[in-house]
Order: sequence, then structure tokens, then C-alpha cells
Amino acid sequence: MNQNLSPLIELQKLDLRITEIKDQRRKIPERLQAVEAPLREAQQLHQQTSASVEIFIKERRSHEQDLEAHEAHTEKMKSRLSELKSNKEYQAHLFEIEVANKKKGDIEEKILLCMEKIEQLQRTANEAQEKLSAIGKVFTQEKQVLDELEHTLSTELADLEAQQQARSAHVEKGLLSRYNAIKAARKDQPLAEIKEGICSGCRLQLPPQLISEVKRSQDLHTCPYCRRMLYWDGQLPVESTQGPDLDKTSILEIGESV
Repeated sequence: MNQNLSPLIELQKLDLRITEIKDQRRKIPERLQAVEAPLREAQQLHQQTSASVEIFIKERRSHEQDLEAHEAHTEKMKSRLSELKSNKEYQAHLFEIEVANKKKGDIEEKILLCMEKIEQLQRTANEAQEKLSAIGKVFTQEKQVLDELEHTLSTELADLEAQQQARSAHVEKGLLSRYNAIKAARKDQPLAEIKEGICSGCRLQLPPQLISEVKRSQDLHTCPYCRRMLYWDGQLPVESTQGPDLDKTSILEIGESV
């Protein structure tokens, strides 16, 4: 491996983890909104049903007031019967009382309809309340998990950024400047390992001569396709240093001659 790139390789590992953590933290509000959506829907349903109950309760009370006033008026009409002198007036007044009684029945019917609607809506409201409570518990648990994740990631990020600054201070300035320029341009990792003759950055096959130079040279080489700085994380094969084998017959002959 190119020893000049070793500090950068370690720096890139930190950078990649930092990027990963930032991505995870950026998604936390979205995840929170996703788990909060059912809660908001349940709250809205409960509010709507509760409001509808109140509307019909007010309507029932209004009808009850109308009924009370109408009954009082009817009683007054009945009390006047004894004051009427002619049969014609008496019959006309009876007819008015009959009409009033019919109107009373209509008001009572409206009250019954309101009571039925209130009972139905109260059942719906109770169901909505139960659903809201269950969803609320799930949301609280999920929010706690996300809050803990945010805290863990925030702590790790602070530690990694401190390591990043310390590591950067030990990298040659020109090399670090080039590293940062590639990272800024690509929005991606500036270094790419050679694996099985392929650039791990762009996944394209590299020329054999370039691969050989990266393996053996301490000079900086870049991928001709993606311009990432290349490195090879391996050991060069050790060449054999043994001398040539002597012919056994020759050894035997030498021994015999001696």
C-alpha cells in the first residue's frame, strides 16, 4: 500500500461514517412525522366526533326548551276553555289545542332523534378515544427510540469530528487539499481501493499497467475514469531467493572423486 495514502484511508473511514450518521440524523424528523401521522389522524377523528356530540347536545337542549315553552303555552290554552261562552269559540279553541299537541309530538320526535344521534356519536367518540390512546402509546415509544437514537448519533458524531480534525492535522497539506477537493467535487469518497482489477469507486476495469504501478510505486495514481485516488490494500508476493539446484549425479561424482 502507498504509505502516503494510509492516513487518508483512515481519514476517509471517518468521513464515510460521519456522512452516514448525518444521513441518519437527517431522516429522524421524517421518521418521527411518519409515526406521528396516525396519531394526528386519531386526534382529528376524536375531536370531530366529540364536537359533533356537543352540537347535537345543544340541539337537543334547544328542542327541550322549545318543548317546555310549548307545553306552557298549551296549558294556558286549555285553561281558557272554561272562559269561552259560545260553542263555536269552544270548538275553534279545541282545534288549536289539537294543532299544538301535534306540534308537541314533532318536537318530541326531534328530541328522540337527537338522543339517538348523540348515543351513536358517543360510541364513535369512545372508540376514537381508545384508538387514540393505543396510538399515543405507540407514538410515545417510537419517539423515545428516535430520541435515544438522535442522542447516540449526536454523541458519536461529535467524537468522530474530533478524530477527523486530529487525523487531518497529520496529513500532508497538499495531499489533504487534493483529497478535500475530490470529496467536494464528487460528494463522495475521494479514495478507491483496487479490487480484482476494478476501481471500487466507479466499478470499471483498470489497465493492468496502472494496477501494477499502484501496487509497486509510492507515487500517487488516480483512476482514469472517476479521478479518485487509487490504492491497493495487499502485500506484494515475495520472490524466491534460492540458488539453482545442483545435479545429484554431479554431487555423487564429486564425492566419489574426493
